[in-house]
Amino acid sequence: MSRVLKVAIVAGEASGDILGAGLIQALKQQYPQLQVEGIGGELMQAQGCESLYPMERLSVMGLVEVLGRLRELLSIRRGLVRRWTQQPPDLFIGIDAPDFNLGLEQSLHDAGVTTVHYVSPSVWAWRKKRVHKIKRSTDLMLTLFPFEAAFYQEHQQRVAFVGHPLADQIPLQPDRLAARISLGLDQNAEVIALLPGSRAGEVSQLATPFLDAARILTQRRPGVAFVLPAASQQRYDELLKLIQSHYDELKVHLFLKQSHKALYACDAVLIASGTATLEAMLCKRPMVVAYRMSPITFRILSYLVSITSVSLPNLLAGRQLVPEVLQDEVTPQRLADEIERLLDDKAEREALLAEFAHLHQSLRLNADVQAARAITELLEQKGQL
Repeated sequence: MSRVLKVAIVAGEASGDILGAGLIQALKQQYPQLQVEGIGGELMQAQGCESLYPMERLSVMGLVEVLGRLRELLSIRRGLVRRWTQQPPDLFIGIDAPDFNLGLEQSLHDAGVTTVHYVSPSVWAWRKKRVHKIKRSTDLMLTLFPFEAAFYQEHQQRVAFVGHPLADQIPLQPDRLAARISLGLDQNAEVIALLPGSRAGEVSQLATPFLDAARILTQRRPGVAFVLPAASQQRYDELLKLIQSHYDELKVHLFLKQSHKALYACDAVLIASGTATLEAMLCKRPMVVAYRMSPITFRILSYLVSITSVSLPNLLAGRQLVPEVLQDEVTPQRLADEIERLLDDKAEREALLAEFAHLHQSLRLNADVQAARAITELLEQKGQL
C-alpha cells in the first residue's frame, strides 16, 4: 500500500517498547510510508518512532512514586492530547500503562481519533468495572491471552487475541545442553532454577524460603545444583550478600539476568508468580509457583481479586496445572516437597510438559503480524483506508 498512515503511539516501559517496536515493524510491511510519533524507548525509535518525551518519565511504579510525579504525568498527557487533537493521527495505540493510556485514549476517542489498546489490564481478575471505561475509550483491544479476549467478547468490546511475543521468541524445544555449557554447569547434574522475582519486595519475601528449600533439597539429593538469575544489578548484589552470609555451603550459581538460559538448563524451577511463570511454561520446565506479600496487602487483595489461580499456566489451562504455594503456606519444607515430587514423578512430569507444549502452540501466532492485521481490519471497517 502506498497510503501514508500517521500513527501516534505511547509505551511506558521496557516491555511496551519491545511490543511497540515489533508492531511498528509489522505495520511498515503494509504501510512503507508509515509515520510514527509518541513516546517510546530505543527499540521503537530504531523502528522510526519519534519520541516526544523520554519513555523513562512514564516508567514509575508504586502509589507513592506516582503521586510524587503526578503533576508531571498529567502535564505530559495534556500535551499529547493537545498535539493530537490539533493534528489528529489516523490512529492512536496505547501499549500497556493503562493508568496513563486509558485516560489519553478517552480524550482522543472523544475527539474522533481511532484508538487501540495493546495488552489488557487485569480487568478479568479485579476492578472489572474498568471494562466500561475501556469500551468508552477504545475501538479495539489487543490481548496476549485467549481468556482475556473471551472476557471482552462477553462485554461486547471489539477485541483481537494476537498471541504472545514470548511464545514466538522461545523455541518449541529449548536446547538444554547448550544452555548448560554456556552457563558452565555440569551436563549430567540435577539442576533446579530459583526465580524469586524481579522486584525488591518479591525478593525480600521469597529469596530466603527459596534458599532454605534449596538447603533441604541438598541434604536429600546430594550433588544437586541451583541456578539463580538476578533480574538486575541491584538484585544481584542483594542476593550475593545473602548467599555469602547464610548459604555459602550450597551449590548456587548466581547470574546477572540470563533467566532464559537458566530455565533452558534446569530440570525444575521454583518460581515467583508473574510473567516468569509463562517463560518457564514456554521453556517446558516443571515448576512450583510461590508468592508471599505483606499480610495486610494479601488480605485486601483476597477481597478484591475474583480468580482462583494466580499463575499464568493455570489461567491458560483453566485448571490447576502447576502447584501454587501462597502466603503462609510458603515454607521451605513445603517448597522442597513440591519440587521433589515433580522431579521424581516421571509420568506427571511428562503429562505436564505435553500440556505446556500445547499451550505454547496456542500462543505462538506471530503476535506482531496478528496485531498489525487486526489494526488494518479496524481501519478498513471504519472507512479510513
